[in-house]
Amino acid sequence: MIVCKRKAELQKMEEANQIVARVLRSLGEMVQPGVTTAQLDGVAEEMIVANGGRPAFKGYRGFPASVCASVNEQIVHGIPNQVPLRDGDILSLDVGVCLDGYYGDAAWTFPVGEIQPELQHLLQVTREALFRGIDKILAGNRVSDISASIQEHVESQGFSVVREFVGHGIGLALHEDPQVPNYGRPGRGPRLREGMVLAIEPMVNTGRPESRLLEDQWTAVTVDGGCSAHFEHSVAVTENGPWILSALG
Repeated sequence: MIVCKRKAELQKMEEANQIVARVLRSLGEMVQPGVTTAQLDGVAEEMIVANGGRPAFKGYRGFPASVCASVNEQIVHGIPNQVPLRDGDILSLDVGVCLDGYYGDAAWTFPVGEIQPELQHLLQVTREALFRGIDKILAGNRVSDISASIQEHVESQGFSVVREFVGHGIGLALHEDPQVPNYGRPGRGPRLREGMVLAIEPMVNTGRPESRLLEDQWTAVTVDGGCSAHFEHSVAVTENGPWILSALG
């Protein structure tokens, strides 16, 4: 069931998402060779709690950390650890916050030191694909209009879109209807209505689109060892167009 939010609820969701945005900004400033993802996770949890929130991911279906930290070929749901980041890595950080019962969710991929031009292009294209999708978040459009816009841009640049993981509705639950794939033909799926909130999150690979799970049953990696980038915003449908709740205010 798709739940449309009232204005007061959207404002609460913006508060949760602003915590997410501030955490991502602070973590991004820390990303450098030698830092561990466990250190980043600790800082994120401290910030979330200090701002009155709760880490939305910690304990979710047994996930053991406050953020998802995915390095290089890891697509999503990487578990923070004590392995130092290396110059040339890319790091995707996914942050979720619950504040007064409402959820916020966003992700960003950061370069670690100096990265190769192909990886710079991967980050640029994935970020552009996110905003191509957001541009389609207009009342009256359909969910697959978002999906098609993302896929078209990614594939036009020679990269591939992950199929196994998709965007989603968000609100009083971390994951709500509808699912928002990052691929597909336009003009299909539920019609967008004012008050819907969608977490749009393209995951883009340098090589093949397929993924597999590691033994921890959380970390998804590319099947061919290629690198992957992940960008996400939580966005509300309004009469004035898309409202990016997780854009840093």
